[in-house]
Amino acid sequence: LEFVRTIAAARITMPNSFVRLSAGRQSMHEGIQALCFLAGANSIFYGEKLLTTGNPEAETDKQLFAKLGINKI
Repeated sequence: LEFVRTIAAARITMPNSFVRLSAGRQSMHEGIQALCFLAGANSIFYGEKLLTTGNPEAETDKQLFAKLGINKI
């Protein structure tokens, strides 16, 4: 949960910035990702590969966003 607190602190101190979840999301449980979005994360890298690190598949992200009621912009 320390990670979620860090996201919340970033959102509070930089309210107009993008707080992006990136590499490592593939190994995060979707409940932790949900907490990150509730804490203030508002951006992700979308697609199956980030340079050398895997990323959740696009369909997985779509399903998560549908569960959380998150819309892309």
